[in-house]
Amino acid sequence: MRELLRENIATLRPYSCARNDFTGEAEVYLDANENWQDFVGREDANRYPDPMAVHVRKALEDVLGLPFDHTVIGNGSDELIDNLFRCFCRPQKDTVLLMPPTYGAYRVFADINDVRVENVPLTPDFQIDMPAITSYLAEEKGRRTQESRLKMLFICSPNNPSGNAFPLDEVRTICSLFDGIVVVDEAYFDFNTQESAVSLLDEYENLVVLRTLSKCWALASARVGVAIASKEIIAVIRSMKYPYNVGGPSQAIALKALEQADQVQKGLAMIKRERERLSVELAKLSCVVQVFKSDANFFLVRMTDAAGIYHYLLGKGIIVRNRSKEMHCENCLRITIGSEHENDVLLAALKEYDHA
Repeated sequence: MRELLRENIATLRPYSCARNDFTGEAEVYLDANENWQDFVGREDANRYPDPMAVHVRKALEDVLGLPFDHTVIGNGSDELIDNLFRCFCRPQKDTVLLMPPTYGAYRVFADINDVRVENVPLTPDFQIDMPAITSYLAEEKGRRTQESRLKMLFICSPNNPSGNAFPLDEVRTICSLFDGIVVVDEAYFDFNTQESAVSLLDEYENLVVLRTLSKCWALASARVGVAIASKEIIAVIRSMKYPYNVGGPSQAIALKALEQADQVQKGLAMIKRERERLSVELAKLSCVVQVFKSDANFFLVRMTDAAGIYHYLLGKGIIVRNRSKEMHCENCLRITIGSEHENDVLLAALKEYDHA
């Protein structure tokens, strides 16, 4: 781990905020230069939040089985992705490996941090090209130097935009082959039946798993992401993240949602039922060429004319995403699974398009 870290991060002296110095309860707080007044009718709005999100992490352990000592909370998964770049990748020297088509923010954060990107594309049916990955990792190990090496690779499972999850055995194989940081982004984990890569943490200290409460838990606005990794990696991320990176209102909302696990599971079951229904109904349409199997809360759908259908739906007040410019996604729209009513509106519009 010491060899993988950037030197400035390995030797960093973390900022200690007021809520790090005192974590108990008191009658009078005069330590953090807060304003004692309440102007918004929320008693904790004037106080800095818990920088370690202890209550949220305990709830994540109780509800989702994510081990408390192995978690850190981020302002969405995006903050944690950016933190990983800043922890491990030296600008203009190190490299990350992506498997396109995949989540576009990985490339953006690489560009922001001035880190070179290499690609080993998925196969045309959106599977990991294991022979190509194996060959690339072996060749990279042979040509690396002290000045340049591959530091991280990203596996998005279920993948965005294709929607399919990858077998856990393939993740295990990649963790075994690669001596850098393997990041498995499980933002859509709740919608699939695969076992989580969290189960591999005891085997691989180079593994980081990302989760979020934005999707299944319906908290996209709250921005609550989770990284699960070895205690060493978690300690490094905590040392360099913003002191109060997840606000008190977001932590409170996350706790409230995690207390509603039964309701969330019912909502998840509804989404899965609608996913099955949409899969069948979309396939009946003449403007649809292929509905790709989804393990997420969206479909990638190959259309006869993605651009034309996108603008047609836009005119009907229905917003989807045109992913046609992504690798292997020619003429493809990405369609989120909405409520039964929203899905009915979508299907009615597409049927009208078929008969126009």
